[in-house]
Amino acid sequence: MLEAPTVQRSVTDDLELLLAVLPPAIRQAIERSPDREDLLEVVLDLGRLPEARFPGRVLEVGEDPVSREELASVVERVGRFGDDNRAGIERTLHRISALRNREGEVIGLTCRVGRAVFGTVDILRDVIEAGESILLLGRPGVGKTTLLREAARVLADELGKRVVVVDTSNEIAGDGDIPHPGIGRARRMQVPSPDRQHAVMIEAVENHMPEVIVIDEIGTAAEALAARTIAERGVQLIATAHGNSLDNLLQNPTLADLVGGIHAVTLSDEEARRRRTQKTVLERKAPPTFDVLVEIQDRDQLAVHRRVAETVDRYLRGEPMRPERRVRTADGEVEIEAAAAFLPPPPRPARAPEDLRGGLRARAEGDFRDGAEGGHRGEPRGGPRVDSMGGPRPALRPAPEAAGGPGLQPERRVVRIFPYAVSRGKLERAIRDLGVSAYLVDDYRQADLVLTLKAQERRQPKRLREAEARGLPLEVVRANTIKQMEKFLRGLFGIGELPEGYEVALEQAEKAIDQVLDRGHPVELSPQDRQIRRLQHELVDDAGLTSESKGNEPYRRVVIYPR
Repeated sequence: MLEAPTVQRSVTDDLELLLAVLPPAIRQAIERSPDREDLLEVVLDLGRLPEARFPGRVLEVGEDPVSREELASVVERVGRFGDDNRAGIERTLHRISALRNREGEVIGLTCRVGRAVFGTVDILRDVIEAGESILLLGRPGVGKTTLLREAARVLADELGKRVVVVDTSNEIAGDGDIPHPGIGRARRMQVPSPDRQHAVMIEAVENHMPEVIVIDEIGTAAEALAARTIAERGVQLIATAHGNSLDNLLQNPTLADLVGGIHAVTLSDEEARRRRTQKTVLERKAPPTFDVLVEIQDRDQLAVHRRVAETVDRYLRGEPMRPERRVRTADGEVEIEAAAAFLPPPPRPARAPEDLRGGLRARAEGDFRDGAEGGHRGEPRGGPRVDSMGGPRPALRPAPEAAGGPGLQPERRVVRIFPYAVSRGKLERAIRDLGVSAYLVDDYRQADLVLTLKAQERRQPKRLREAEARGLPLEVVRANTIKQMEKFLRGLFGIGELPEGYEVALEQAEKAIDQVLDRGHPVELSPQDRQIRRLQHELVDDAGLTSESKGNEPYRRVVIYPR
């Protein structure tokens, strides 16, 4: 059982501002309640006694039924009601929702207390800082929006990222034109009506260059498609969706695409016999939009699925899902129970030392040829597959100073890496692209080294201190980028650098991909050598587009086509 640092929480609710809009008799009755700080909501229904709702109990406040005049008085004191029948109070998180009759008159109000809780994000902080897209699930009232608000503040204020909050019903950043301080320096885009949420999501990406987008309640097919578009453009997305668990989400045909979607596949007789299944099976349709899925089971208990694609595949095969468990104890500490490991693949033959060092250079210079095979037209993708699990634990020895590596070199073929606050998806991609024999583990006690960010090394959280106490080498990258991770892996495995000018060529390819996605027209890149063209093809393939190489050397170049 691992432990995270003790959490210091503080709550800001501006309760007096909500009570000020209520009728005097109701306000005074609530103020006399000894547990008014735990108030959840006040319900005012025409012709019924007003109710104050607390955790586990309902208190009738006042002796007279609610009148039309009292309802009208409350409506006058709050902000304008939108198309979703919700209003708020300026610069607070309180939400007032209206019930209307068939003529559109307000006959009931639900006045929900909004609280900004600072400090709760620590239970998920390392996952949020890793830069991967995160989907939060959980029943209403369990704290999804609070966690979103805290994530926006931490990413904007403490990590200095460009964060945009798409705030459909003003629940994340409050009512009014000035956002609530709970989101820190993050910017807020308000949504004029719920059916425009997907359009505002795309507008946020196109107009404001965010590194992170925070969105509450993805609930329609258009919003799911917009989320996929955002993720494909390299923007980190932190969002909530309707559903309590991954199981619920997979059974929702509208939102299943967020985790890859499901479709029926008919197998051949031979393949069905090999799998020992029936001929028609369910399989994942596409890569998931989100890298990590978090089930908020309770305010102080989470289940974290770090590898959504593998988790969905296991679910469809009828295998048990074993997420990482996180619990906040009564004294404020966070205990983390690592996920059960996925079954390892069959072991591969050992690689010679020259293969270990060859990596990307061998793939780029000798193992690729121009052709029509692979995931695109032109230079095919290939090279050795990554060991994602399994394999013997390597012995490590100090590297010569002249090697310029991070201080370790493998004598055997596999290195187990425990990533802390490092993007698992980007690190796995760097491992795959370089073709090195490394894989990631979920528990530092199973690792040969720990990889973390420079900022985490300075903070020295408890898990890093524990790992160093066990004698594990601590390696550092400056930022959560594939370039930094490839640099680390090259030093570890003794792989040379890529050709000069490859960064400019890849940036050109990324800009061209955006143009093709935006305009739907082919884009031709400048001529490059075979190795760089292969990397450009891989970028195009990852973006879901197609490409081919045209022309003769030394003028052979990549052309990118829309879907």
